[in-house]
Amino acid sequence: MRTVDGRVAGRRGQATRQKLLDCLSEMLSSSPYRDVKVIDVARKAGTSPATFYQYFPDVEGAVLEIAEQMATEGAGLTELLEGRSWAGKSGWQTAQELVDGFLEFWRKNDAILRVVDLGAAEGDKRFYKLRMKILNSVNNSLADSIAELQAKGRVDKDVNPAAVAGSLVAMLAAVAAHQKGFSTWGVKQAELKPNLALLVHLGVTGKKPSK
Repeated sequence: MRTVDGRVAGRRGQATRQKLLDCLSEMLSSSPYRDVKVIDVARKAGTSPATFYQYFPDVEGAVLEIAEQMATEGAGLTELLEGRSWAGKSGWQTAQELVDGFLEFWRKNDAILRVVDLGAAEGDKRFYKLRMKILNSVNNSLADSIAELQAKGRVDKDVNPAAVAGSLVAMLAAVAAHQKGFSTWGVKQAELKPNLALLVHLGVTGKKPSK
């Protein structure tokens, strides 16, 4: 772990750096990204702006560090699909657990994901790559699952696995980012999950699940 000027940070320095990141994460959950200032992060962490600048060039640099950590964690979403079956009742369970894991990851990282989405939408390639790193962990696994079912003759040969997988992941991301909004439409979280899982199962297998 190095400082901005290339020096290796000691144990105390690493702890200070992490505290700054933790405080910034907390602030992003309650304040618009562009309203967060270095002096406010430093004050919350009980240190000075000069100390902040030892570890990060600016607030955006620190945000990218948090986003990198989150994206690395998000890559683990592929584990929700590794070695899983889409046949019979097992397929329904796979769809449900994928939805549960995806929505939970989004809720846990809601604040930083909003910043990543904003940066990606504005054309910042750094944020775009981080967003794709997260989504690709599920997209590629889903595409492989559909291609495997297709090879076994269980999915129509005219289906494009990458197109279907990409559409399903885009749907999951959009729903995950809008979870709170569903309540205004009278949809409870307990109702949202099984219906979303149904759409995922239909998309992957082309069939209604066996429950």
